[in-house]
Amino acid sequence: MLSFPHLVVLFVIALVVFGPEKLPELARMLGKATAEFRKMTNDFRYALEDEVRELERKNRIRDEEIAAATRAAQSTPSIPEGTVQRSLPAADAAPQVDTQQPHADIDPAATKPQEAVDTSHEKASDDHTAA
Repeated sequence: MLSFPHLVVLFVIALVVFGPEKLPELARMLGKATAEFRKMTNDFRYALEDEVRELERKNRIRDEEIAAATRAAQSTPSIPEGTVQRSLPAADAAPQVDTQQPHADIDPAATKPQEAVDTSHEKASDDHTAA
C-alpha cells in the first residue's frame, strides 16, 4: 500500500498533468473503476467458494456411499447368484441315529451310537526302525 507522502506526490503530479478542472472527474472515474473491480473480485470469490462447497458436498456424499457399501459388504457375506447357501453341521453335534423301523434281526436295545476314538495319544508306527 502507498504511504501518505507517496499519495501526496501522486496527487501533485496528477494536478499538474490534468489540471484542476479534470481532477475531480478523474477521481470519480477512478472510484467507479475501483468499486467495479471490487465487485467483480467479490463475485469471483463467491462463485469459487460455492464451487468448492459443492465439490466438498459431492465428495462427502460419495465417501458416505462408499462407507455404507463397505459396511454392507462386511456385514453380509456375498453369495454368488445361482448358488444355494448351506449351513455347515456343528462339530459338537451328536451323530445322526436312524429313527426308522428297526430291522427284524437286530435287537433295538443293543444298538448304540459308536463313540469317536481319540488316537492322538498313540505313537505313530515307524516302518524304518524294524531291524
